[in-house]
Amino acid sequence: MGTTAVEKEIQTIKSISMTSLKNMFSVVVLAAIFAACQTGSRPEQTEMAIVPQPNEMTTLDGCFTVHSTTAFVVPDLPELKSAAGLINERFQQAAGFALEMTSEKPAKNFVALELDDLADFGEEGYELAVDENGVTIKASTARAGFYGLATMLQLLPPQIESQTLAANVDWVIPFVQIRDQPRFPWRGMHLDVCRHFVPVEFIKKQLDVMALFKMNTFHWHLTEDQGWRIDIKKYPKLTELGSIRTEGDGSEYGGYYTQDEIKEVVAYAAERFINVVPEIELPGHSLAALVGYPHLSCTGGPFQVRNVWGVEPDVYCAGKEETFHFLEDIINEVVPLFPYEYFHIGGDESPKDRWEECADCQKRIKAEGLKDEHELQSYFVQRIEKVLLAHDKKMVGWDEILEGGLAPSATVMSWRGEAGGIEAAKQGHDVVMTPGNWVYLDHYQGDSKVEPVAIGGYTTLEESYGYDPVPADLEGELAKHVLGTQGNVWSEYLYTPELFEYRIYPRIIALAEVGWTQKENKSYEDFLKRMDPQFVRLDFHDINYHIPLPEGPANHMAFIDEAKLAFTNTRSLKMVYTLDGSEPDQNALVYDSPLTFTENATVKIRSVLSTGTMSPVRTITVEKQELLPAVSVETSHTGLQGKYAEGVFIKVADLDSVEDWKTIQVNEKNLRTINNYQEPTGAILEGYFEIPEDGVYEFQTNFDQLFVGGRLLVNNDGEVKRYSRNNAQIALAQGTHPVKIIYLNNNIGGFPQSWNHFIVDYKKAGDEKFSQIKLENYSY
Repeated sequence: MGTTAVEKEIQTIKSISMTSLKNMFSVVVLAAIFAACQTGSRPEQTEMAIVPQPNEMTTLDGCFTVHSTTAFVVPDLPELKSAAGLINERFQQAAGFALEMTSEKPAKNFVALELDDLADFGEEGYELAVDENGVTIKASTARAGFYGLATMLQLLPPQIESQTLAANVDWVIPFVQIRDQPRFPWRGMHLDVCRHFVPVEFIKKQLDVMALFKMNTFHWHLTEDQGWRIDIKKYPKLTELGSIRTEGDGSEYGGYYTQDEIKEVVAYAAERFINVVPEIELPGHSLAALVGYPHLSCTGGPFQVRNVWGVEPDVYCAGKEETFHFLEDIINEVVPLFPYEYFHIGGDESPKDRWEECADCQKRIKAEGLKDEHELQSYFVQRIEKVLLAHDKKMVGWDEILEGGLAPSATVMSWRGEAGGIEAAKQGHDVVMTPGNWVYLDHYQGDSKVEPVAIGGYTTLEESYGYDPVPADLEGELAKHVLGTQGNVWSEYLYTPELFEYRIYPRIIALAEVGWTQKENKSYEDFLKRMDPQFVRLDFHDINYHIPLPEGPANHMAFIDEAKLAFTNTRSLKMVYTLDGSEPDQNALVYDSPLTFTENATVKIRSVLSTGTMSPVRTITVEKQELLPAVSVETSHTGLQGKYAEGVFIKVADLDSVEDWKTIQVNEKNLRTINNYQEPTGAILEGYFEIPEDGVYEFQTNFDQLFVGGRLLVNNDGEVKRYSRNNAQIALAQGTHPVKIIYLNNNIGGFPQSWNHFIVDYKKAGDEKFSQIKLENYSY
């Protein structure tokens, strides 16, 4: 992605420094808690703020206070000592003291972790009781004990998550009795680091937050068409060549993890009782591997690491034995790095084009008595399954592994809706439900016209929270095959670590509750209340979580007599605004009804959480205009005319240096020349179109620039032009108006401009739907 576009995306979602507001909120909460404990009443703010919601909880009057003298009673087991050490790190950093660990439980003033055989509570259930003597956590396993400690952390003031000393804090825990265990054993987050790479420290940060909310599975997507991210000693070209791609602007993008770094992450996760599942893609999504080892393809290459998103037709050749030897060698190196029992092989989006034309693959189909290329994929997957079984690993794959017959021991991740998971469960296979409509965290969670560019889709926090991983078709005995769910984070449009977090949070926390809490104990309204102190905890972890932006007007509004601007947001949060050009803060005007303007204005508006933390600012210019007069002109041709030049043009200004222009006329017959031209080009097109009646009109387009009546109206210069995010209004008189379009057929951020349709849309202000200005509507 070009530098300018990266900077623009970062600026769009840049975290607001709200330290003072965060501290103000925490002081208010603490004062309430302290006063409640002093009077013996129940501190509602703290006791109801556990996420995921415990399945059995009784609140009582009073609080226990943790002091530097409080004993930390921990059984003499390495895993429990390690878990207790993590808790003490929190106290040491935030409170300035660590609790003294002991195996002897005093009569009072203790935090005691006890191993106990809790019948029917499984490996992850625990009991927690807080009274005047202290905190007692009972669990049958170290993992369950850790979850009890995680609940205790959430009962403490949010400052327990502070990385620095928090002054004037009483470390109080309300009296409560909890019996709790998860609904599902698989509560995970998937992370694609191939399209965009993140460093080890970023992953550790996410693991810390996952542990806080009792998530137990980290699905690490390590290989793709756009980058190979894991060091394989036997095949060094996988990272020497496959980890680096040349972007559309000519820059290089790369990164990979050494095996020592992989071990470091896995060990860090294990300390937090998080299992790490590697994903090594096959037979598709394998182009990055084929760059260094092209003989394993059907065509022999040569290849380049894919620098655009989408599905790549070149895949591993299923007809060559060398392919399977190669993959077995890779598995032999990867398996020792990941002790967890599951191993993900991808198996999705593997086109059959090359196999259909490959003599080796057709020979394999005939020799094995296979019906077609779909059964060839099943053959491929089942051969890999045998390799994994020899390593005592359970194979996981996306639901395409159902094609041609499911491997006997496979677990299916159902992502194309729920049908694949339902079918697999009915065949007796375990499934992890990951359908895009609910758990794809790369989707928009707000209006695409105001949010940073995304792959598409629309999944709100409420929709993620409302997901039930057990479809109606799998109720009863079949429900036992549903292991759980996970949030999937595909990184095509996640250009920075901040954007990763902006998409992930808080929806992943909603899914943590989906995985843990029984349906009858869930409430979205209550979840939102319980999230208030959790946002403060996320602040202490420096998480750039999403706060819904004000939606409604375009960034550039026009009016003739009067303009009314109405704003909403996806969680009905408070909104504050200014009209004097200043940044809105806690003292700004509160939006409570549409704003009316009769003169030019600049509106700056943002949403506000109850904690005081604010969303990024939206700036809307409101301009009073007279109707732009139509022009009198005679045209004789349909379409547009202009000039174009071959070459890589990332910004409109790059066209200034062009000397070799070629003329072009664009109509339906030669549209492909300009719209889907395979070589990079830049074009300036001009013509006229008709406005049906006087009025204010809003325009949207993914062209780089759109001029109407000589005015630059829509400017997407340097951005990823996946969706129009720069809509603008203009007042136009009925009749003919000149239009100019600047179109750069480039690749910014992995999205080629040629993938867009040749479209400009417009609508009259107040109308709901846009109309397309088709090529036959233009003339010159």
